[in-house]
Amino acid sequence: MFFEDSVMMSRLLTSLTLIFHVIFATVGVGIPIMISIAEFIGIKKNDRHLQLLARRWTRGMTVTIAVGVVTGTAIGLQLSLLWPNFMRLAGNVIALPLFMEVFAFFFEAIFLGIYLYTWDRFKKPIYHWFLSIPIIIGSTLSAFFITTVNSFMNTPRGFEMDGGNVTNINPLEAMFNPATPTKVFHVVASAYLTSAAILATIAAIIILFRKGSEYHTKALKLTVTATFIFAIMTAIAGDLSAKFLAEHQPEKLAAGEWHFETEVGADLILFGSLNEENEVENAIRIPKALSFLAYGDFNAEVEGLNETPADEQPPLWIHYMFDLMVSIGFYMLGISALYLLFWKVKKWNEENKWLLWAIAAGGPLSMLAIEFGWIFAEEGRQPWILRGIMTVAEGATTSDHVGLMFILFIGLYTVLGAGCLVVLRKMFKDHPAEAEFESRYPEAAATKEVDE
Repeated sequence: MFFEDSVMMSRLLTSLTLIFHVIFATVGVGIPIMISIAEFIGIKKNDRHLQLLARRWTRGMTVTIAVGVVTGTAIGLQLSLLWPNFMRLAGNVIALPLFMEVFAFFFEAIFLGIYLYTWDRFKKPIYHWFLSIPIIIGSTLSAFFITTVNSFMNTPRGFEMDGGNVTNINPLEAMFNPATPTKVFHVVASAYLTSAAILATIAAIIILFRKGSEYHTKALKLTVTATFIFAIMTAIAGDLSAKFLAEHQPEKLAAGEWHFETEVGADLILFGSLNEENEVENAIRIPKALSFLAYGDFNAEVEGLNETPADEQPPLWIHYMFDLMVSIGFYMLGISALYLLFWKVKKWNEENKWLLWAIAAGGPLSMLAIEFGWIFAEEGRQPWILRGIMTVAEGATTSDHVGLMFILFIGLYTVLGAGCLVVLRKMFKDHPAEAEFESRYPEAAATKEVDE
């Protein structure tokens, strides 16, 4: 029966946890830099709106971090319970980054607590801003260390196999494996992009439905500008990731692009469908673009999927995950650039409804892009849990009780998700920014009324 397939249930439970956790992890990495930017500009320009923006974003971030701690703990628990054979083989090799990830989180949490409770405690506000830097460092290091573990699973290094036993362990070599630079860059850049897009969505929705104040207009301009910058970073990271795949995981790139035969000047295939003979139909083809994406040369030779043994080929449906991820990335780049253009051209209105709706869609789409990207990354490694060494089936538990765990964790994540939304809604809807601005900065509010 389905629930008795321990391998399938282990994969489903791990997927469920990662799909839920990755949103909170992404926000935990990206929001700190947005807080820091808002406070810094607010201090330099003596802009109380931007300083309040940083305060409110910080309060919201603490709630999402709390949920992320629970789901992150669940991942650590599931590594041991669901993948005991994998941890028995690789546990000693990846112990260092797993430990350092916890250390980085505590480093971030300590400075976040100090940051939260020292607002208005310094004569010079810039001293308070300096406290945001360790938070950014801690959150980014946390992403770095946990991403090195995933990188290791894709390009395992730093050990030798001797009769099924792991010997000559070099944890630093394992951490700094070939996949680490591009994966870390892509994870961090996309986290910054997604966080900026989510905050832009909130500002756009408030302006659409509540005719937002100056506070929300400034929030929109800041977040969309950040979205544009981080979208460029993410595009660069994606390009480097594709070149990494072409060199180290050609089967993943080939499956993602439905590229079956090795050829020179390979076309890039967007969307489409496959017939029974695995022939591509109804697709958009960009001539020679795959060769350029893979090697920076339109006439380069790109390895086809048929070069990989059939039992080691990733599932072909990851093609859609790749296309959706990339399409959303270019959407974010385009719509943020369009907003900035409208903003700079005085006779155009950057707050017209259709543009605000397009920006409002960006946050949910960016979260979906994160999910599509991780699904592509994990499914594209199949059938391996440790590429070339251990398959997923070999690494999974043989327990008959994973189905029960799956049901229990669905309940846990439902409660956590609903609780997070309720708390955030109460935190901000019952305490609107305009009222907080007037109570916290009465002199600024009075000056604004006189000017009007």
